[in-house]
Amino acid sequence: MKKLWAILGICALTLCACGQKADDVKETKAETAQTTETMAAETETAGAETSGDKGTLILATTTSTKDSGLLDVILPVFEEATGYQVDVVSVGSGEAMKMGENGEADVLLVHSPAAEKAFVEGGHADEDGRKDVMYNDFVLVGPKDDPAGIQAEAPADAVKAFQMLSETESTFISRSDESGTHKKELTIWEKCGIEPSGEWYVEAGTGMGAVLEMANETLAYTLSDRATWLNLGLDGDLMIVCEKDESGILYNQYGVICVNPDKNDVINHEGAKAFQNWITSEETQSLIGEYGTEEYGAPLFTPNAQ
Repeated sequence: MKKLWAILGICALTLCACGQKADDVKETKAETAQTTETMAAETETAGAETSGDKGTLILATTTSTKDSGLLDVILPVFEEATGYQVDVVSVGSGEAMKMGENGEADVLLVHSPAAEKAFVEGGHADEDGRKDVMYNDFVLVGPKDDPAGIQAEAPADAVKAFQMLSETESTFISRSDESGTHKKELTIWEKCGIEPSGEWYVEAGTGMGAVLEMANETLAYTLSDRATWLNLGLDGDLMIVCEKDESGILYNQYGVICVNPDKNDVINHEGAKAFQNWITSEETQSLIGEYGTEEYGAPLFTPNAQ
C-alpha cells in the first residue's frame, strides 16, 4: 500500500510539472508572437516614414498633360525615385501660373511660352527660371463630313482653316480658359484678322478633355493638342482636318518652372527643384520619348530639354 501511494505521489508531481511546463511554453509562445507583431508593426511604420519623409509637392499643370495620360506614367517613377508625393492640380496654363504667382504651387509644367517668359521676368520663378521639357503640336479636329470643307481646302494651313470656320459659321468650341491651347487659338484668330463671335462660336471655359468630348457629342470643330486627341480616341465621329502647318504656328512647347521660394515659407522649393532636375534628366527624357510609341507607333511628346 505504501508503495502504491508513493507511485501515485510521483505521478501527481510529474503531472504538475508537465502542466507547469506546458503553461510556460504557452506563455513563451505568446510573448514571442507579441514581440514579432511589435517588430513587424515597427518595421512597417519605419518603412512608411522612409517612403514619405520628403513630404508633398504641388504640381500645377495643364489639363492636356493630364488628359494625355503622360503624368500617370511618369509621376509614379518620380515618387518612387525621390520619396516625394506629388499632388497634381490640373488647370489651364494661365491658371497654373496664377497659382504660382500666389505661392499656391511649388512647380509648374505648362505650355504657353510667351506667358511663361512674362512669369519669369515678373520675378515669380526661382533663379533657374524656365526650362524646356518637351513639345508636340496642335491639331484642328472636326466632324467627319467636314461641313466647312477644311480637309479639302486647307489641310495644312491653320490660318486659312480658321478663316473657313468663320466664313461658314461652322460650330467651333473654344476652351476659353486662358490655357496654352486657348492662347494658341487666339493667336491664330489674330493672324486671320478675325474676332470670333456669334452662336457658332461656343466658349466652354473648361479643360481639353471635356472640350473634345463636347465637340464629339455636338459634331463641332475644336483645337486640341495631339497627345490628348490620340489618348481619348474620339476618332469615331471626329477626325483631324488640319495639321502640320509648315509655318510652325501649331507648334506646342512645354516648360517647367520652379516657383520663387521667397513668396512664402510653405513653398517646397527642394521638392520643386528635384522635380525640375528629374524631368529634364536624360533618363526621364527617354521615358517621355517612349510614351505612346507602342500604342500609336510614334511618341506623343518629343523631349527637348537642354
